[in-house]
Amino acid sequence: MPDLAPPLIEWFRGNARDLPWRRPGFGAWGILVSEFMLQQTPVNRVIPHLEAWLTRWPTPASLAGDAPAEAVRQWANLGYPRRALWLHRAAVEIRDRHAGVVPRNVDALLALTGIGDYTARAVAVFAYGERAPVVDTNTRRVLARAVDGRSQPGAPARRDLIAMEALLPDDDADAAIVNAAAMELGAIVCVARSPRCDACPIADRCAWRAAGYPDTGDGRRKQARYEGSDRQARGAVLRALRDAASHAVPLVDIVPDWADPLQRDRAIDSLIADGLAEASEGMLRLPS
Repeated sequence: MPDLAPPLIEWFRGNARDLPWRRPGFGAWGILVSEFMLQQTPVNRVIPHLEAWLTRWPTPASLAGDAPAEAVRQWANLGYPRRALWLHRAAVEIRDRHAGVVPRNVDALLALTGIGDYTARAVAVFAYGERAPVVDTNTRRVLARAVDGRSQPGAPARRDLIAMEALLPDDDADAAIVNAAAMELGAIVCVARSPRCDACPIADRCAWRAAGYPDTGDGRRKQARYEGSDRQARGAVLRALRDAASHAVPLVDIVPDWADPLQRDRAIDSLIADGLAEASEGMLRLPS
């Protein structure tokens, strides 16, 4: 396996974007919130929401002390609103189990609501400097091309962590930089379509480039169309609840002009099942 760490570290130090969660002193809570928000959401959409969130709830305890409905309301149009509910529950658990301090241990982080392997590792590494491989979609693409010579990564697998672990330097600080650099490279240079190989710091060590850029297929799952989907209907219902002047809205007044009434009702039922809405006596409200 080629030694990718030195050029990645040098490139990252000169080319990394100035993002809030990379600034000194940002803190573990801010990094945890950012990781929740960044799941399937572009950076430029996350930043203003993140700043507003941390202004309102600068600590886990401050969020835990507020109602879940306020977390869902503050989440606004970020999408996948269950993340807001999970983040609120995680804040309660941090307050009650960890004296209000985000834990640094991966296993303790994994025990919190809504935190999977990637988020737990990201917080441990980027907030606390632990040495561990962190692999997101962008990292997997860099590994697929530079190490395996494939045009696109396959389905997420444990081997991705093993491959990333093999690239990490022994020094904890350098290992954290390599983790961040691989993500950044995949986000702005080694992109899914039309990669900028002329700007890549590891082009001379890339197995895919050396093989002549073969098209090895794309096994990534395609995201379902949003327009006309149940996701869109759920978003419309949640928007109506967030925008309501009162805390509860009559069910008959929830997006009454939706083109497919059955889809609207299905969206309401699914939101109730997910804990994102509560129904009582013909009224619908955000969770209390």
